[in-house]
Amino acid sequence: MATKVVMEALSPTMEEGRLVEWKKQAGDVVKVGDVLAEVETDKAVMELVARAAGTLLQQTVAAGTTVPVSELVGWIGRPGEALDGGAPPPAAASPAAAPIAVTAAIAAAPLPAALPAGAGRVKASPLARKMAADKGMDLTRVPGSGPEGRVIRRDVEGAAARPSAPAFTDVPLTQIRKTIAKRLAQSIGPIPTFYLTTEIDMERSADLREQFKTLYGDTIKVSFNDLVVKAVGLALAKHPACNAWWQDDKIRYWNEIHIGMAVAVEDGLITPVIWNANLKTLLAIGHESRELAARARDRKLKPEEYTGSTFSISNLGMFDIEHFTAVINPPEAGILAIGSIAQVAAVVDGHLVPRRKMRVTMSCDHRVIDGATGAAFLKTLKLLLENPVGLQS
Repeated sequence: MATKVVMEALSPTMEEGRLVEWKKQAGDVVKVGDVLAEVETDKAVMELVARAAGTLLQQTVAAGTTVPVSELVGWIGRPGEALDGGAPPPAAASPAAAPIAVTAAIAAAPLPAALPAGAGRVKASPLARKMAADKGMDLTRVPGSGPEGRVIRRDVEGAAARPSAPAFTDVPLTQIRKTIAKRLAQSIGPIPTFYLTTEIDMERSADLREQFKTLYGDTIKVSFNDLVVKAVGLALAKHPACNAWWQDDKIRYWNEIHIGMAVAVEDGLITPVIWNANLKTLLAIGHESRELAARARDRKLKPEEYTGSTFSISNLGMFDIEHFTAVINPPEAGILAIGSIAQVAAVVDGHLVPRRKMRVTMSCDHRVIDGATGAAFLKTLKLLLENPVGLQS
């Protein structure tokens, strides 16, 4: 009896996968562990491998098809061997790629100005009406150049000569975009969220970055984001009430600190995880964060590299966004939104001087974190970034 090939759960949260490309074709000999196809999960592009040896007898779904977990996608067995139900496999056919977009087109003529109230049928000459009918053209979309806006022959001819333009384009949801939509619905609606914002003086943190550059040049880089990751890790160690998950019937307080770092990818975002961020050096965090971000954009992260975070940060400072609020990633109880660093006028020791400031906003799940708890965490974070000597350990 031939062996079924099914859509496997290639990530912990995967419910369905899009079969991107078949790597083996019907009739190909396969060994256990051979890559049969590439599958787009909710987070990355993964490999579907053979669990049995033999010949790929049949592909039951075409490339581009989205398939629920555990559903049949193919058969492996001996040539001519009966499939489930006793029937031999049909002759293999090359699967056609599924379309990725559906475009609706209309006549290219620009929409006319709205008709005045009480206007009746479109004013048009008999010849223009006949020409429009022959061409299947909607006269309401053809602006008239005749007396009192009357549509005449040259108007219809001009509209027909212009190239058609699409009215819209429908693009099927990718797996990652489906997951983002589902997670947002789980977060925004059910979670009672409040927000805390503070402003942090980043002058000393900027000086620390310059010291690293002086010591290591361009060979080793420490970004502001790396400083924030380290500071958040240390602050969570002092305020474990913020390093928690809501679990419906309990609150799970984590003894380990794993920071999810939101990274924008082509069709959404993903949060690779810096494990034990409070215990790592700035140099280690810098190296790891850049490596994870690059692999996230290439959709090459492994499931263990983007799951398990206990707290997350989202940084839009590089896009010159001064302030925003981020959506909590359930079951986590908090996320920190990082704005841009801007030079502003500030009073220091009675003098007006330019200072580099950064605004951060913490989104808190009120079921887990109270206002005073979140405020205490931000106070510690502010202290660490304004006195970054403590971040170098």
